[in-house]
Amino acid sequence: METAAVLNLLKKHFALDPQSAKVLVVGLGSTGISVARYLQKMGFKFAIIDSRDKPPLIDEFFEQMPDTPVFTGGFDDAAFKVATHLIVSPGLSLNEKPIMKAIANGSKIVSDIDLLACSVDKPIIGITGSNGKSTVTTMVGDMAKASGKRAAVGGNLGIPALDLLDQQADIYVLELSSFQLERTSVLNAAAATVLNVSADHLDRHADITEYAQEKQRIFNGNGIMVINIDDPAVSAMTDNARKTLTFSIKNKADFYLAHQNTEESALSSEAEYLMHNNDPLMPLSELPLEGRHNAANALAALALGVAVGLDIQAMCNTLRNFKGLEHRMQRVAQIAGVTWINDSKATNIGACVAALEGYVRKVILIAGGDAKGADMNELSPIIMSKAKSVVLMGKDAPLIKQALKDSSVPVYAADNMVQAVQIAAGLAKSGDSVLLSPACASLDQYKNYQDRGEKFTQAVLSLAG
Repeated sequence: METAAVLNLLKKHFALDPQSAKVLVVGLGSTGISVARYLQKMGFKFAIIDSRDKPPLIDEFFEQMPDTPVFTGGFDDAAFKVATHLIVSPGLSLNEKPIMKAIANGSKIVSDIDLLACSVDKPIIGITGSNGKSTVTTMVGDMAKASGKRAAVGGNLGIPALDLLDQQADIYVLELSSFQLERTSVLNAAAATVLNVSADHLDRHADITEYAQEKQRIFNGNGIMVINIDDPAVSAMTDNARKTLTFSIKNKADFYLAHQNTEESALSSEAEYLMHNNDPLMPLSELPLEGRHNAANALAALALGVAVGLDIQAMCNTLRNFKGLEHRMQRVAQIAGVTWINDSKATNIGACVAALEGYVRKVILIAGGDAKGADMNELSPIIMSKAKSVVLMGKDAPLIKQALKDSSVPVYAADNMVQAVQIAAGLAKSGDSVLLSPACASLDQYKNYQDRGEKFTQAVLSLAG
């Protein structure tokens, strides 16, 4: 879009005018830097503030914008007092006292997603949910590219949203977190989905109802809604006045799983297919991903693609060649007949439940970390049903152990990942699977879930050595 048109929209929606606005960017992370680049390009006056003494990206920032005012080492009231607009990093709560005070005094909240929405006239696909959003976002991005579209993929995943503007895309595929959505007001996605809702980030949201309400903001506007009818919280978001596509792995929907008769070597048999209405799209066996929750992810991706007119055969070919993402049900190795699976991205209960539900035979589960305020008792039924034994580690391991006190599942304690893997190896027999699916965040012991997954992979491969 032309700069003048973008500025008109920003002025209309947020009274955000380069002549009068004084913008304070709160948080100097990758999102904050992307916002700063955007504001500079659009001619706005702005400053940046970060509570850390030396934010990790500050040297990179000063190389790019040496003359920008930057306040570090705390939240200076004076900086907030003069700000007409705040753009707050998703990593920071809006309940921080200086932020709440500035809002009460009239400062307007704008998000990087709002800025993007005002800056493009191409379709946006929005994807959120407690689990699976990175996988679905990547799938849809790959599907769009296979359909001949210039697709820009990012947001909460990978490239910050505003940096996608450099790609001159035909379509924008955004993974959006609840923290991004809670401060976004003008997004009108051409197609959007909430994949699922389970307890997560309850250290930032008051309860799961508030969390679901923030997720539901992705449906603001008049685009096509893609609804998971297997999830009651998502199904309740249905708006009968809106065009909707549904998906399910349990029931018939617009996109669903069904058995179809096939001919193999002249013998009639039944195979499970990904379906669109009454049309079989591809056998589920051709989807090269572990777990039935990935069948749901594939169906959601297909629904989003159909909503924006992507080529159905190109989308199916994308799924056949999709290898999955690191740390998401990633097969690490098979050693002495034991399969080792890295699902370190399972940072909440729902992700762990989805991973375990995909197994027929009981697994050895490695779990634990920072529960983020979630009720670990919710894990108990699925662990009793699907786990042969459990190895626990991390800050909130005692909460999971307490939740399993009345179960017959053996529980073992580990101080670190190497020890957890060694314990699991001692328990596992040929034909077993060992699943790292922590149901918790990683920051109590690791830099992030990627670091945790890499430590798991290293420990497993050392067994082979």
